[in-house]
Amino acid sequence: MNEELISVLDLSRELGRRKQTVFKVLKRLGIETRKQRSSKAPRQLIAYVTVEESRRVEDEMRATAPPVLEPQAEALPEEQGVFYLLLLEPDNDPGRFKVGFAESLPERVRSLKCSAPFLRVVMSWPCKKLWDRTAIDCVTAGCERLHTEVFRTTDIEQVTRRCEGFFGLMPNLRPSGAAAPTRKTSGIESHPPSLA
Repeated sequence: MNEELISVLDLSRELGRRKQTVFKVLKRLGIETRKQRSSKAPRQLIAYVTVEESRRVEDEMRATAPPVLEPQAEALPEEQGVFYLLLLEPDNDPGRFKVGFAESLPERVRSLKCSAPFLRVVMSWPCKKLWDRTAIDCVTAGCERLHTEVFRTTDIEQVTRRCEGFFGLMPNLRPSGAAAPTRKTSGIESHPPSLA
């Protein structure tokens, strides 16, 4: 049986909704996704549903949620959050680190504490979701990849400097008049210099 599949990411874009919202609706409807590798992201498993299941999700969202205006749908790729650098086991394996994007760092840390209870936030930087893959590729050059966003290095300070360099070149994400973004270094808050 060869069913036509659509990725949950594409479905969320079609519906103009966040993919997290689509996953919640899938769970509520009892629909299980199929995880497959895609040619666009061969190292990552992508969640897919059938076209029929996507129609059920669309119907459910229309019936239970107010319509989303088109400009918000266009804004999805511009999601803003933070790019984080975490040490997963700072005492036992100080070279093993995780980098990635999160809309909310406290929520991300809370979810990771289950599998890495000793993790420590090294630093975080304001970031657009669109920059995530490029940032990971830049800051982890020369590091050993252990998993999708988990790496090993012999010099975590070098990785931190690469992150600072990368985000120093990126546009400032602060709305005008807002306070400088707060960055955490080893649990101590610091305020970076203005990038203006």
